[in-house]
Amino acid sequence: MTKQASTLDQYPFVHHMQTRWMDNDVYGHVNNVIYYSFFDTAVAVFLTSKAGLDFINGTAVGLVIETSCTYFGPLAFPDTVQVGVRVSKLGHSSVRYELGIFKNNQTIASAQGYFVHVYVDKKTQRPTAIPEQARNALATILATD
Repeated sequence: MTKQASTLDQYPFVHHMQTRWMDNDVYGHVNNVIYYSFFDTAVAVFLTSKAGLDFINGTAVGLVIETSCTYFGPLAFPDTVQVGVRVSKLGHSSVRYELGIFKNNQTIASAQGYFVHVYVDKKTQRPTAIPEQARNALATILATD
């Protein structure tokens, strides 16, 4: 099954990042684990800047339970990247993010993937409802296609 690369305009939230020298591996490109770091950072920026989540003092946290990434083209230092974020499913206690990584202002993804957060109570580690402020913010980036 062949996946088609997404386009930047499909993502309502975009976070800009810079690759680092240490991101390159011995093959001369950004190592696959760094792509997941880009995903995680972009979602964390959205949650803290738009959704009001307080990872230190809040009572609920999102734990990653599933991830995937498909690669279409390599990144290498000193590329800049834009990480697009959208929500494809917003449940009671879980949310599925779809993400695209775009190299040097290109509009076709170099990589794309998803990950799923399940919100849990920090003390009990049991699933809990997504906090209302976060849910409202996540709804603003919910994909309609």
